[in-house]
Amino acid sequence: MWLSAGALVVTAAAIAIGAAAHAAFTNTPAPTRISALPAPKPVEPLGPWYTIPEPGPVSFTLVAVGDVLPHGAVVSSATRSGSYDFDPLWGELDPWVQGADLAICHMEVPVAPPGTGLSGYPVFAGPKELVDALHDQGWDGCSTASNHSMDKGFSGITATLDAFDDVRMGAVGTARSAEEGASAQYYKVRSGSRTIVVAQISYAFSLNGFSTPSGKPWAANTFDATHANVQPILDAAQAARDNGADVVVASVHCCVEYITQPTAAQREIARKIAESGLVDLYIGHHAHVPQPIELLPGGPTGDGMWVAYGLGNYISNQDANCCVPQTSNGIFLTATFTVDLDDKVSVGVEWTPITVDRFDHHTMHVLSQYPNGVGTLSAAQVATRYREVKDAVGTQAPERLTPPTPLADAGFPLRRKPWTAGD
Repeated sequence: MWLSAGALVVTAAAIAIGAAAHAAFTNTPAPTRISALPAPKPVEPLGPWYTIPEPGPVSFTLVAVGDVLPHGAVVSSATRSGSYDFDPLWGELDPWVQGADLAICHMEVPVAPPGTGLSGYPVFAGPKELVDALHDQGWDGCSTASNHSMDKGFSGITATLDAFDDVRMGAVGTARSAEEGASAQYYKVRSGSRTIVVAQISYAFSLNGFSTPSGKPWAANTFDATHANVQPILDAAQAARDNGADVVVASVHCCVEYITQPTAAQREIARKIAESGLVDLYIGHHAHVPQPIELLPGGPTGDGMWVAYGLGNYISNQDANCCVPQTSNGIFLTATFTVDLDDKVSVGVEWTPITVDRFDHHTMHVLSQYPNGVGTLSAAQVATRYREVKDAVGTQAPERLTPPTPLADAGFPLRRKPWTAGD
């Protein structure tokens, strides 16, 4: 509790009023004791635990990964005595997720609606327990706009977002209402006396031939990638800025699978978003293989916008048998943001190569930590996968060899809704 000298000393005016009232009631002179009151003692300063720190720059880390694809074989590997436990599959990456201030994944598929079964490619439905497991690993939220968003119709969207709500994770890219669809997913990062607002938006180029329900175009966010029409993405970024976002992250699901080099359309999409000056970081999905990480001209400060064209897969059953060898791999992206006192944002990104050993129950590993091999992967196989990721990423961003550590006091998602800076 804060105390002041005024709260410790009865004011002369108050005593005078009380004395006058007493005199009027008793018809006797009012007492004159005010001059006898001792001078108030100065209030001792409170302990340092009450000191409000001077505001300063805020730094925080945000990590992101590729597609969460619960193929049937992956779900089987996570099945233990009739229930699901994904920790043995991806537990090695726990420090990398939990050491960040904010952690954002990409939920490629819907959760199976109540009363329906699970399914894999080409029409997916994952277990609700997958979302629970993502939360337990430390993820704060996921993008949900993908070409599989409508695989289980509107009921699948509802089941998915309900599952995220149940564990208080953020989610954006699909929606249960027009109100929800109009909002970005907001996160807050608190450091000292400052709070930074981070907005995530999520858009996909396709729904695999499905469409949003009649009268519900907001159910899944899409854009026209064929003509590189990014206006819906820019409108969402501008709305987030208008609502007080200090940082905007765009998750873009596009364009061609299984190729390392971005397509011309993919590059044009990223270029337009960078030139808009509305987005601080571009995170790409859908290719299922690692793609380049580049700094494009533009960004909110004019110093450039980092683009990760494709983060590959986080967890899946894909490899050379179905697709291309690089689908076994992914990128763990670490972005470090600093927001100065003038709200200017600077961003640095690093990458870490990860892989799935599908012949060892889909166990996931950080490739740089196993030069002598791990699980069923020989040293030569680890070296090949490591080189594939490194060659795909390019040379503009440095590699990170250790898990991130928190830089801020706290980072957390807000419930998605129309939001203002006063909330």
